[in-house]
Amino acid sequence: MDMKEAVFLAKLMEKASPTDYEIKKMETIGGSLPKFHQWTNNKKTYAAYEVKRPASDTGYYFIFIDWHRNDIYYLVIYAHDRSTTVAELRQVQEIDGSPHLVWTYKPFKRDGKNDVRKAYFKQMFGTTTVEIKLPKSPAEVEEFYKHIFNLCQNRVKADRIVDKFDFDIEERRQ
Repeated sequence: MDMKEAVFLAKLMEKASPTDYEIKKMETIGGSLPKFHQWTNNKKTYAAYEVKRPASDTGYYFIFIDWHRNDIYYLVIYAHDRSTTVAELRQVQEIDGSPHLVWTYKPFKRDGKNDVRKAYFKQMFGTTTVEIKLPKSPAEVEEFYKHIFNLCQNRVKADRIVDKFDFDIEERRQ
């Protein structure tokens, strides 16, 4: 997304009063988010927020950042423990006359089980490509959060699915 789109979305988040989510703006210093995570240090950051859903005791960090230092802004979603990113959203497409963030699940684990992860994700969403309508007003922000949280939770489930089931059973039979 370009800077203008990032600014618009961040300002909507600040104006919104969602009932199921709590949002806290984080302090940026000199246009960056120092000491948050090694991957964010010294990168241009427009805004950062901690977004929580108290009812499910879940939360993520939403960071509007020039992720690759090329003037293309991403909405990077960090896990609440700051250990890693859960989604890096940048692609905006017009779908049915409205702008949407478009993100594709592409696991890059090095254990040979990425096809299983993708199949599980596809089963959860019906596709590996997720389209999330961008809010046009503060009243639409809560629905946006709902879709982002859903994306993140399904991403984490898909990444971990190989830990829940034994997919190597055929290898042991031989």
